[in-house]
Amino acid sequence: MVGRIPVKDVSPLVDLGRQPAKATIGEPMPVRATVFREGHDQLSAEAVTIDPAGARRAPVRMGRVPDVPDRWEAWVTPDAEGAWSFEIHAWSDPLATWQHDAGIKIPAGVDVELMFTEGRLLLERVLAESSLDARETKVLTGAVGTAGDLERPVPARLAALQDPELDAVLLSHPIRELVSVEGPFPMYVDRTRALFGSWYEFFPRSEGATRDEKTGTVTSGTFLTAAKRLDAVADMGFDVIYLPPIHPIGEVNRKGPNNTLTPGPDDPGSPWAIGSKDGGHDAVHPDLGTFEDFDAFVARAGELGLEVALDLALQAAPDHPWVTTHPQFFTTRADGSIAYAENPPKKYQDIYPINFDNDPAGICREVLRVVRLWMSHGVRVFRVDNPHTKPLAFWEWLLKEVRRTDPDVLFLSEAFTRPAMMHSLGAVGYHQSYTYFTWRTAKHELESYLREVATASDHTMRPNFFVNTPDILHAYLQYGGPAAFKIRAAIAATGSPSWGVYAGYELFEHVAVKPGSEEYLDSEKYQVRIRDWKQADADGRTLAPYLKRLNQIRREHPALQLLRNLTVHASDDDHVLVFSKRHVAADGTTDTVITVVNLDPHGTRETMVHLDMPALGLDWHDSFIAHDEITGESWSWGQHNYVRLDPGHEPAHVITLRRPHQ
Repeated sequence: MVGRIPVKDVSPLVDLGRQPAKATIGEPMPVRATVFREGHDQLSAEAVTIDPAGARRAPVRMGRVPDVPDRWEAWVTPDAEGAWSFEIHAWSDPLATWQHDAGIKIPAGVDVELMFTEGRLLLERVLAESSLDARETKVLTGAVGTAGDLERPVPARLAALQDPELDAVLLSHPIRELVSVEGPFPMYVDRTRALFGSWYEFFPRSEGATRDEKTGTVTSGTFLTAAKRLDAVADMGFDVIYLPPIHPIGEVNRKGPNNTLTPGPDDPGSPWAIGSKDGGHDAVHPDLGTFEDFDAFVARAGELGLEVALDLALQAAPDHPWVTTHPQFFTTRADGSIAYAENPPKKYQDIYPINFDNDPAGICREVLRVVRLWMSHGVRVFRVDNPHTKPLAFWEWLLKEVRRTDPDVLFLSEAFTRPAMMHSLGAVGYHQSYTYFTWRTAKHELESYLREVATASDHTMRPNFFVNTPDILHAYLQYGGPAAFKIRAAIAATGSPSWGVYAGYELFEHVAVKPGSEEYLDSEKYQVRIRDWKQADADGRTLAPYLKRLNQIRREHPALQLLRNLTVHASDDDHVLVFSKRHVAADGTTDTVITVVNLDPHGTRETMVHLDMPALGLDWHDSFIAHDEITGESWSWGQHNYVRLDPGHEPAHVITLRRPHQ
């Protein structure tokens, strides 16, 4: 039933309120609603949050959204993990109505003393009905006296009743009439890592691998040798180390180098072809070590401040134990064979997809068992392979089951697919998602996508901007040279609170298997890749110092740790992207970061940049010190600024805003 003061189109609202909106500890979240009433009387509204213990927190007064009739907004900041909710309270506001009418009638000489009398009665009502401190009581008592003081000039009396100090008291103690309440509407508040983090992906079998120079035989790395690489990953400032599948790899239909069907006897196969005589999803590949070795790897990562994310790929090699013990998990074709995975024209003969329609209850039990096994070995983050090829109902069940007992466990969706599926995966519980960022390279594409992830899909899908993956080597990186790697890293690290890098990015690996392909030549998916990290560091042929500086900046600046605070600014050049992020702390201190990037990796760009000063917390004619966190240079900036970006030197400014006295 419609309330006396109608409240419509509440947001954030996911799946008509059947799923909770996404929120994070300490992350401001906008709550909006359309609120209106009949006639000309004024109204007010506020957002009220309800914490996991059921306590109603202090209401946050809503303000009108500029240029959108009847749209109201408040920003709320939850401070604890768990299942929260929020309500919208709207009411007829006689104080605001009087202030509006008095400001028109009294200067015009209309009903002057009647207006003062009505104002005095409202102030006396606040005194009688509200819990006021001594200062507030003094302010209101003085205002009551002024309203009835016939000896004072009318303009002085009106000015006293429009005093900002009085306004502040009345804002804190409103008179609510005809109150309407809509809600509660659910939101779930996750730990900070669900929103903010820097990810690094490597294959343990490649880290510490060696090649015999005489025979050419490659000896794979292990958990123990891979653990030695963790120091370098932590030194670059990453928070999460993501491992592709670490399970036994199938021998039947094993793939050879570059996805060929003719593997040699020593070819290791794809880690995503899970399962062999050595076990399935609940086992570790014997070449990598034992569970004890894995536990030691997780422990060492923890010592360095790294969380371990493990790949969860729900598929099986032809010789996975499930094929024998649970054949109903798969699809049997008319000729009696089990269907392997296909994405025409691609074929994955080494992988059997799971059919969730055959034995859904059995599959649910088995997958939950596997997930809980790895949770018991210290894994609190899972990167899920191709979740869009499995039913949403399954993910909703699994993620709720895990959240019920272990709400700190996070899931990243690797779903490069239709927007409806990507957003729905987020809605049913995924904490983060891979995105289309990899394919957004032009200025207009990036501007549109940054706005989308920050303000349109923020309540359903948290983005993770991976600059590359073992599957995706974009043409921009193939042909852009070292500058392209800097450009993409700068945008990802400052444009999204979570971003990711696949090993080899810092070595500028850029050769595709063939023209027009996004697959790496000699892809690490099918063979061990030996990288000489020490020699690259010695020769200076590494982007590692740049990645380290970006991650340092991210940790130093709270503005970069949030999603919903992004503003796109203008430039006169179609190859220069400008955006900013701003955060206002509870104590009033502000943090503002402006990113200016030359998207052309081959040519210097000179242009004017035009800043939306109010979005930076400034007046249009203010000036400030622009400090480049990459180069250490500083300039005096205002609304309009000249920039010159040379991709051979530094293709991006990452600027912090400082007042002249700082």
